[in-house]
Amino acid sequence: MAKIAPYGTWESPITADSITQNSVSVQDTVVDPITSVIYHVERRPSEGGRSVLVKTEAKTDLFGEGWNCRTGVQEYGGAPAIVYGGTVYFSNFKDGRVYVLKEGGQPEAVTPESEVHRFADFAVHPVHTHLVATILEDHTNPVPEHVKTTLALINTKTKTVHPLLSGADFYAAPAFSPDGTRLAWQQWQHPDMPWEGGEVYVGEAKYDSDKDIVTVGGATLVAGKRGQASANYPFWVTNDAFIFTVDLSGFQNPWIYTVSTGKASPILSKPLDQEFSLPAWILGGSYGVVAHASEDPTKITVLFTAFHYGRSRLYLLTLHSGAIEELDCPYVTVASIRRVADGNVVFLGSKVDESPSIVHCTLKDYATPHFTSLTKGDSAAGVGSDFISKPLPITLTVPPNDEPLYVVYYPPTNPGYKASEGELPPGIVHVHGGPTSHGTQGLAMTQQYFTSRGWAWINVEYGGSSGHGRAYIERLKGNWGIVDTRDCVLAAQGLSKAPHNLVDPKRIVIRGGSSGGYTVLQTLCEYPTAFAAGTSLYGISDLKKLAEFTHKFESQYMAKLLGGFVSEIPEVYAERSPVNNASKIRSPLLIEQGSLDAVVPPGQAEDIVKSIKAIGGRVEYVVFEGEGHGWRKAETIKAALEKELSFYEQELHLKQ
Repeated sequence: MAKIAPYGTWESPITADSITQNSVSVQDTVVDPITSVIYHVERRPSEGGRSVLVKTEAKTDLFGEGWNCRTGVQEYGGAPAIVYGGTVYFSNFKDGRVYVLKEGGQPEAVTPESEVHRFADFAVHPVHTHLVATILEDHTNPVPEHVKTTLALINTKTKTVHPLLSGADFYAAPAFSPDGTRLAWQQWQHPDMPWEGGEVYVGEAKYDSDKDIVTVGGATLVAGKRGQASANYPFWVTNDAFIFTVDLSGFQNPWIYTVSTGKASPILSKPLDQEFSLPAWILGGSYGVVAHASEDPTKITVLFTAFHYGRSRLYLLTLHSGAIEELDCPYVTVASIRRVADGNVVFLGSKVDESPSIVHCTLKDYATPHFTSLTKGDSAAGVGSDFISKPLPITLTVPPNDEPLYVVYYPPTNPGYKASEGELPPGIVHVHGGPTSHGTQGLAMTQQYFTSRGWAWINVEYGGSSGHGRAYIERLKGNWGIVDTRDCVLAAQGLSKAPHNLVDPKRIVIRGGSSGGYTVLQTLCEYPTAFAAGTSLYGISDLKKLAEFTHKFESQYMAKLLGGFVSEIPEVYAERSPVNNASKIRSPLLIEQGSLDAVVPPGQAEDIVKSIKAIGGRVEYVVFEGEGHGWRKAETIKAALEKELSFYEQELHLKQ
């Protein structure tokens, strides 16, 4: 029989220790297109947060403890490895060099020693397989405006690096056609982010036998327009055609470009209000693959994942007709989808009660999917499924025009306890980072850590979040620190009153990391009585300093979010910087920060801590040595989680 105890005081078998012991994070899928062998990249907090390339079905590491399959390109990294014909190419985080690894051998460097070069997002030439296209980020001058990003070519025989394309501020997603005669890629320019003005290009790839290199010429703009339309993620279906996504309809939908005709056209007969790709915060994203290849164009099908109302959907598209069929899929998030063979794909999938795992999907009769998990995702860190809180999507409205505001509510869930009749639970409003990002409904043990103790958890998809179309993203344009804070308060208020009555309005706290940490701080300044406490994880407090000292990828992002550069509107940067409004904060605050954070430097946390202490406010500050932007080490994950819980328990007087 369930024990009666106040919400927020329940005992739970989901502990910080159990979470960190089971916290291997699968980050990406990699498939060898020649051998069809499946690999994946996983991060291991128990090994200092290093990332390892694993042969998935054999469950074997490809290299030992001294290696870290990770890249610092754009700081957030992604796409650190590729495998082609049994040969592995990967970026080693410690020295930034690219290494080649062959079966049974040891990694061998194929780029010169350099402390200022970073590589990511590789494409092996299908004919001259010792030539590898890659993003090269050159930090010879580390000032963000002088960091140079190009597409380069690595000759792995001569161990030399050659220029391929330059001139744009950023490059991503290089992809050779199957015959190697063409290259498609994405590029964009400041002040756009890739989801604002990404452009897809194609050019001729010519092999120079004298120099043993490939050159790219005749660059043709296929889709995308600076500041107006974003095109992304090209992948080839034949030697003459490739698919990409573009948001001309207001949502990222799939299009196809035929080189011989020079024409691009939508694949779907009419656009869908769903996102067939998501913002590229990290490199290497893949949302569609050829499911069935054929010389007969009427038989070519493509498998795509789309994001709709907080969940992924799986679709099979027939190219020649534009027909689309939704497949039954038990996974609420589907990412990093890769082709294995005809009718076979793998992806990174999670369920509401299972964290991400590598999933092999076979398509029988062109439409009936069969799913097999190749790795085991955490279920409940060793406890039963009845401890898992399931997501409840709720749509609220924002006055005065009743625009939708999407939130996801997770109720307190623990089979061993129940609260007294009429009691409402304390709640945690969680603010995702980005800010142009989103929450997912796949299992996340951090929120289960709290819900199993009698807390309600609320993910807020504030205006500016991705996954809901371009217009929803652009609600934040010029309004960062206004729309996001308002929406977090509206979410807390909306769920604490009729008709929902899901959370105690006097016991709601707010937490968030990175830009979500900024929203936490700004909300506590602008709405000082809205929340009982707050936690900022590596959050921003001074927008002017961030604009001056952040990394290249986001160095002009705030010009869009705030309505101009700091030199143009210094008063806006000052007004919306929590450090300048710390005297307004009334709620107790916990700030956690990594000592090596290059995205949001520790000074951001230190400044607001000093400001709050100067006025006699309540603030606790915890620095984790050796951590960057986000926690990678098991001991940090454990300590941060336990500290946050004890902070709330103390401030809300939950445990006497």
